[in-house]
Amino acid sequence: MQGQLFYVIGPSGSGKDSLMNYAREKLVANTRIVFAHRYITRPPELVGENHIYLSEAEFSAKVAQGFFAMQWDSHGWHYGIGKEINLWLAQGFDVVINGSREYLDTALAKEPGIRVALIKTATPVLRERLKKRQRESAAEIERRLERATLFNGIVHPNVTILSNDGALEEAGEAFCALLTGRERTHQKN
Repeated sequence: MQGQLFYVIGPSGSGKDSLMNYAREKLVANTRIVFAHRYITRPPELVGENHIYLSEAEFSAKVAQGFFAMQWDSHGWHYGIGKEINLWLAQGFDVVINGSREYLDTALAKEPGIRVALIKTATPVLRERLKKRQRESAAEIERRLERATLFNGIVHPNVTILSNDGALEEAGEAFCALLTGRERTHQKN
């Protein structure tokens, strides 16, 4: 039995990493679900996504070797999802990946049965989260908020919208329900 591929997207500050970490901890006993790491040319940080760092040269070599099932560029970095996900899916595991809005159409074309979790956050909440991160200037925050509106146009039968405006546990439980197929209380497009 083929596993289900889950593709998680959302604007910067929407809480994708927090939700994925929440689900990873809550579903640790669920042996059917695998969380794939991304390969990124961005050096690792103490806070944020636990990814596998590759230099530009290493990333280019992996592309030439056909190492990635999916790959894209965003914000000056290269991102890849390793082909190991195909093996996991073929073995019946459900696989969760941290995706990209820009790559979504390609992902949907490559994997027609993909389930997309779109993490949305109200603009005022998103603004406060971005300010608290203290990574961007006020102007950069406003540009990120402007880019966040691009997620509003995503409509597809495979997309499930999860609101992450409140407590992490609320959105986290809805995300876990999506991943495990339990009864859902979140909005579906």
